[in-house]
Amino acid sequence: MRRALLDSAHPSSSCSSSALPGGHVFLLILLFALVAAIVAVGLCGYGGRTLADHGLRRASVPAVLRGLAALAGAGACALYAWGLLALCGAVMTAEDGGTDSSPPRSCRTAGWSERHRQGIEIVDYEVTYLPPAFVCETSDGGSYDTGEVPGFVNPAVLSLALAAAGGAIGSGYVTELRARAEFREQQAG
Repeated sequence: MRRALLDSAHPSSSCSSSALPGGHVFLLILLFALVAAIVAVGLCGYGGRTLADHGLRRASVPAVLRGLAALAGAGACALYAWGLLALCGAVMTAEDGGTDSSPPRSCRTAGWSERHRQGIEIVDYEVTYLPPAFVCETSDGGSYDTGEVPGFVNPAVLSLALAAAGGAIGSGYVTELRARAEFREQQAG
């Protein structure tokens, strides 16, 4: 009842822990982690094959950029899956009922007992998928990230994803420039 009242009072754009019943949040996170891992393996295979087929020294610039972009994308997907698995562990711990389950153990970070003595209670938690984070909400309307997902995961995922996008765009740009140059040569010759 308390969680339902909080959800209606604090609508959120991200997926809250109570937006899905029971262990469905846990299963959804596992599904996302599995998809990210499969995509990482596929991109790694594509990038490695692209670089191996052409040979790194003999390959054209677009092929090298495509291969490196795929490998960077694979790294981003693998790190994202790792962050989701860490998030999955936090959700499993938070959903574990029984004795000593309130406040959720995942929310018991440094200083939570001090806040409790001041009358600030942990009332709910929220799970965000992009970026992966486990956020605890307090009775005073505040919230805090518990740090369940390692701090380097989200910046590394962003950096690798940007590198992958840059490599893919660069490959397309170089290919387009070469095609235009060949067309101009054919028109002139």
